[in-house]
Amino acid sequence: MLSDRKNQHLDVVLAGRGVSGARTGFDDIVFEHAALPELDMDAIELSTHFLGKRINAPFLVSSMTGGPQRAEAINRHLAEACQALRLPLAIGSQRIAIENGDSAGLGRELRRLAPNVPILANFGAAQLNLGFGVVEAERAVEMIGADALIIHLNPLQEAVQPEGNRDWRGLLGRIEALAGALSVPIVVKEVGAGISGAVARRLVDAGVQVIDVAGAGGTSWARVEAERAHNSTQAAIARGFVDWGIPTARAISAVREQCPDAVIIGSGGIRDGIDAAKAIRLGADLVGQAAGVLEAATQSAEAVAEHFAVAITQLRIACFCTGSADLRALRGAKLL
Repeated sequence: MLSDRKNQHLDVVLAGRGVSGARTGFDDIVFEHAALPELDMDAIELSTHFLGKRINAPFLVSSMTGGPQRAEAINRHLAEACQALRLPLAIGSQRIAIENGDSAGLGRELRRLAPNVPILANFGAAQLNLGFGVVEAERAVEMIGADALIIHLNPLQEAVQPEGNRDWRGLLGRIEALAGALSVPIVVKEVGAGISGAVARRLVDAGVQVIDVAGAGGTSWARVEAERAHNSTQAAIARGFVDWGIPTARAISAVREQCPDAVIIGSGGIRDGIDAAKAIRLGADLVGQAAGVLEAATQSAEAVAEHFAVAITQLRIACFCTGSADLRALRGAKLL
């Protein structure tokens, strides 16, 4: 049933029927144009470090979902492209693989295909109230040779999903216990409704090292669940929340303000390299894309590489036209 559900999720997103009704907030942000940048555009430095490894640009392939057979092909294309471009890769939920005791298309092959880039394991926070703990977390990490573990937060999706897990009591304490025992850093991310500054602060105080805000304006999992609802009542409940959440731009700013020393990933409706530049200006260290690259990921590694080549070039031009020689300078670029 879980595999079927994840295949349904993939079909809805690929068909473009999962887009949020919310705005990311990036359209309200305008850079002051530098008509005389005094830079060599080709010499602009976009590389940075993430999880102890150097990456060529501040982009992350965010977690994608799908049943085991489809996930295997998608992740293979993503891993090959990430290795070629030197970008980090976050995989979709490993819950099926952990519960079934097999890799379900998420095995050491990913590390073989992408030996030099950060790879992030992943399962949902709700599983920590359903028996998952350090053993399962270490299994998720070992399964793919991961550099970190994502614990994803999806309370809205669980609330509107007929099969959802709705008892979220005590999860912060369980995340804190896991952070203190796990062999790799923990990343906490939302799935499209955003993380507030206050929640991010509590997570960082609990030992979480990376926050992925995953704000509103990209995929709406309420809309996705409305599309696959079993009846009109379930669909109506879910549709009421299609524009729910903290806009991505606002979430990035709020989390950076509350957590000045944390690593922040800005994701949720990042359309292109210009949005990426705005996210970095607001306080993100990296930006993540999932739905935006999903179609390419179903095709080939080359299609994924082409997608990111466009976004990286756009980011470079945004740096050039703001007079920013590197990402550090971009964070201080003037806004109108």
